Amino acid sequence: MYDFMYNFPVLAIMSLFLGAFLNSLVGRRNAKVRSAVVVLAMLAALVMMLSLVKPVLLDGKIINYWLGNWEPVEGWAIGISLEVDALSLFFALIVVVAVFVSGIYSFTYMSHDDSLVNYYTLFLMLSGSVLGLVLSGDLFNMFVMIEIMTFTAVALTAFRNHYEGALEGAFKYLVVGSLGSTSVLIGIALIYSQTHTLNLAQLSAVLPQADNPVTMLAFAFLFVGFGSKAFLFPFHPLAADAHAVAPASISLMISGVLTKCGVYGIIRLCYCLFQNMDQSFVQYFVTGVGVISMFVCVTMAFNQHNFKRLLAFHSISQVGYVITVVGLGSALGLSAGLFHAMNHTIFKGLLFLTAGAVQHATGSLDLDELGGLSKKMPGTCALFLIGAASISGLPPFNGFASKWMIYQATFQQAGETGNFFFVVVCVAALITSVLTLASFIKVSQSVFFGQLNPKFANTHEVSLGMRIPMWILAALCILPGLFPDKVQQWLLTPATQAAMNAPGYIDAAMGSGYAASFAIPAYQPQQIFLSGAWQPVMWLLLLISVTLAVCIVALLGGDEKATVTSEISSETDADPKYDSFFSGEASVYSQVGGSDLFWGFKHNWRHYFSFMHNWHSGVVNDYTLYGAAAIAVALVLCVIFL
Repeated sequence: MYDFMYNFPVLAIMSLFLGAFLNSLVGRRNAKVRSAVVVLAMLAALVMMLSLVKPVLLDGKIINYWLGNWEPVEGWAIGISLEVDALSLFFALIVVVAVFVSGIYSFTYMSHDDSLVNYYTLFLMLSGSVLGLVLSGDLFNMFVMIEIMTFTAVALTAFRNHYEGALEGAFKYLVVGSLGSTSVLIGIALIYSQTHTLNLAQLSAVLPQADNPVTMLAFAFLFVGFGSKAFLFPFHPLAADAHAVAPASISLMISGVLTKCGVYGIIRLCYCLFQNMDQSFVQYFVTGVGVISMFVCVTMAFNQHNFKRLLAFHSISQVGYVITVVGLGSALGLSAGLFHAMNHTIFKGLLFLTAGAVQHATGSLDLDELGGLSKKMPGTCALFLIGAASISGLPPFNGFASKWMIYQATFQQAGETGNFFFVVVCVAALITSVLTLASFIKVSQSVFFGQLNPKFANTHEVSLGMRIPMWILAALCILPGLFPDKVQQWLLTPATQAAMNAPGYIDAAMGSGYAASFAIPAYQPQQIFLSGAWQPVMWLLLLISVTLAVCIVALLGGDEKATVTSEISSETDADPKYDSFFSGEASVYSQVGGSDLFWGFKHNWRHYFSFMHNWHSGVVNDYTLYGAAAIAVALVLCVIFL
C-alpha cells in the first residue's frame, strides 16, 4: 500500500494542474461541469495529502519520487525529484485545506462575476504551483513554481479590474514580486556555479562545506527572494495593495498560502541547505527581520480605513511572529513558528472570508461607513469575533496556544543565552499582541457594532455556501486551542524534527551514509518542553507581562496632551481629530469609526505615523527601491558576518 502512496505527491500536483486544463477546455460549455472539475481536482489533492499523514507524519517515512525514474547515479543526482518529509507534508496540508475552503467559498462569492472559467483556471494553477513548491526536492523546480505562483496571483489580484486600484495593485505586485523572483534565480545560479547540482538533498550535503563568499552571497539572495514571497519588511506594502483589491477568496490564498511558501523556503534554506541556524549572526538577522515586520505592520494597521487592507497588514505582522521564532534556531522556537504558521492560515483565512461576506452583502469595505452589521449579519459577526479573538491571542483559541509557545521560546532563548536582545524580542511580541487586540476592537466597533448606517438597512446574511467554509475555519480556530498537546504530538514535533534532521533528509534521497561522507554529524533529536497554557501561575505571569506591555506602549507615547474641542463644529470647520492621517478622505458616516477610535494613541505617536505615511508612498518606484536596498543590505551583512 505504501508503495502506491509514493505516487501521491506527484498525482496531487498533477490533479490541480490537470483540473486547470480541463476547466479551460470544457468549463465554458456547462457551469455544472466546471464546478465538478474544480471540486474533484481540489478534493483529490486534499485526500491524497491526508492519506500521507500516517506514513510520513506518524511513522516518520520520507517519500522520494524521481521524475522519469532518474535516480542518483554514483552519488550524483541527475534528475528532478519530489521529496516529502514531515516538514513538506505539514505545509502541504496547510495548502490543500486552504485551497479547498477557498474554492468552496468561491462558488457563491464569485457567482456574479464574469469570466469564471478564467478565474478557476488561474485558481487551480495557483494551487498546483504552491503545492508543487513545498513538495519539490529540486531548487530550480521550486523557482519554476514560484514563477507560476507569482504570475497567477498577479492575474487573480487584477481579476476584478473594474475595482478601483485593482490594476495598480496587480502591477505593483508584478514589478516588485519579479524583483524577489529574480533574487531567487540569481541565488540559484550562484549555487549551481559552485556545486553543479540543484537537488536539495545533495545541496544540503555540499553547501555547509562550501564556505566561500559566493555561497554566502547566494544565501543572501535566496533569503531576500523567499522573504519577498512572505511579504516581509520591506516588501510588506505589496500585500496590502494586493489584498485590498483581490477577491476575498484570493486574499485567503495570498495571506494563508503564498506567505507560507516564503516561510517554508526560509526554513528549508536555513535549517537544511546551509544549516547555519547555529550561527549568531543568522539568528539575529532572521529574528530581527521578523521583529521589524511584526511591529511595523501592526502599527500600520491602526491607520487603515479599508477593512481588507487593515487585515493585510495584520497578516504580515503575524508572519513576522513566525519568522521571529524560526530565527531562534531552537526546537521550541521552530515548533512555535510552525504552529503559528498553521494558525495564521486558519484565523486570517476566516477574517478575510468574513470581510468578503461584508463586502458581498453591503458593497463596502470602508470602516468609516460601516457599522451595526451585527443586527443584520449575526452569523458573520460571530465568526469574525472568533477570528479576531484567535489572532489577538485570546484563550481558548488557537492563536493563544501558538503565541504562548512564542513567548516561552523567546524567553527561554534569553535565559539560555543571557542576551538582552531576546528579552527585547519577547517584549516586542507582547506589545504587538496588545496592539493587535486594540486594532480588532476598532474593527469590531467600526463594522459590526454601534449604530447601523441607514444605507445598509436592507442588508441580510450571506448564503449558506459562503458560511460553510467560514464555519470550517472557525472550528479549526477552536480545536487546536483546546488540544494543543495533540497538535504538538501529531503535527508539530514530526515537522520540527524533520526540519532539523538534515542528515536524514540527505540520506533518504542520496542513499544511507551520504551525509556522513561529507562529515555532517548524525542528528540528535531535541526535546521540546512546553509550559502548560492552563496553569494558574503561567496565567498570572502572562497577565503581568501584558500589563507591562500596555504600560510601555503608554510611556512610549509621550506626555504631550492633545487639545480637543468639546463639540464638532460645522462641516466646513470640523474637529481636526477626524482628519485621516494617511489618505485624507473625509469621514462620511461613522459614530465611532476607523478615523477616531484610538485617536489619542495615534496623536501621541503622530511623528512615527507621519514618517510611516511618507515612507509608504504608494509609488511602485519607491517600493522597488526598497526591495533593491534590502538585497544590498543583506549582501553586505552576509559578506561581513558570514
